[in-house]
Amino acid sequence: MKLVDAPIAVIDSGIGGLTVARAIHAAMPHEQIVYFGDTARLPYGAKSPTTIAGFVRQILHWLRPMRCKHVVLGCNTATALALPIIRAEFSGLSISGVIDPGAKAAIVAAGALETPSIGVIATEATIKSRAYEKAIGRRRHHARVLLKATPLLVPMIEEGRSADDPLVALALRQYLHPLIERKIDVLILGCTHYPLIKPAIQRILPTGTAVIDSAEMCAQDVEHRLTRLHLLRPMIKTQAHWLSPVVTDDAERFQTLASRFLGEPVPTPHCVSVDELYTESDLSLRQYVKSA
Repeated sequence: MKLVDAPIAVIDSGIGGLTVARAIHAAMPHEQIVYFGDTARLPYGAKSPTTIAGFVRQILHWLRPMRCKHVVLGCNTATALALPIIRAEFSGLSISGVIDPGAKAAIVAAGALETPSIGVIATEATIKSRAYEKAIGRRRHHARVLLKATPLLVPMIEEGRSADDPLVALALRQYLHPLIERKIDVLILGCTHYPLIKPAIQRILPTGTAVIDSAEMCAQDVEHRLTRLHLLRPMIKTQAHWLSPVVTDDAERFQTLASRFLGEPVPTPHCVSVDELYTESDLSLRQYVKSA
């Protein structure tokens, strides 16, 4: 297979990264996407950097035979805590995350404001990493960044609750109130699950508050990268379903939720056991040591 025809891989702990896959498909409809949802070990948001990097490492070893032309960590937590480690270990692989594109878009949305207030809602691990604060600070020294951990949102979304669910609205009001009081100009949805409840977020925020969807910004970033490398897949008349899902647990539930979130039927996911991931990673490590 030529590299230009190879798939793009999107990695997430569950279903949230489907917003990234959906955005990539909207921007580049002729690309094939392998979506790996680590559903047996979700959520990533409360786990340590070492643990998350280990999970991503195992998944990348398993994906190697597919020769993916680009890999997206479609999870803010994994991007914040594991991306530098993974890039160093897989130096020959094109890998990107979701934080830098979202930070850049927030700065653009802030426009000419002298000291814009940029709010970030995300998992506890992403907030503790201060990755968004650092990414914004590298580009806009005088921005005020307000961080808010929102740990209840991912489990709610993972269990299928929508933007119209009263419990989602209640949690959002509690989480967003401190940011609204401090008059934020921009809000970054610092978790790829959150675009699924974006309408509820917009209903609560004051009119005029810019909302940055990190999934959409990530898709634009991937398109720019592949364009620059001349790796965009050419237009074809027919192709198999654009998404090839892989999960580590509960394939049936994932398929049901994924079909609802994407608004179209999703192929039956291939299920990989966590034990298989450990075995594959260990085998790759032994091969690497042997060849060194």
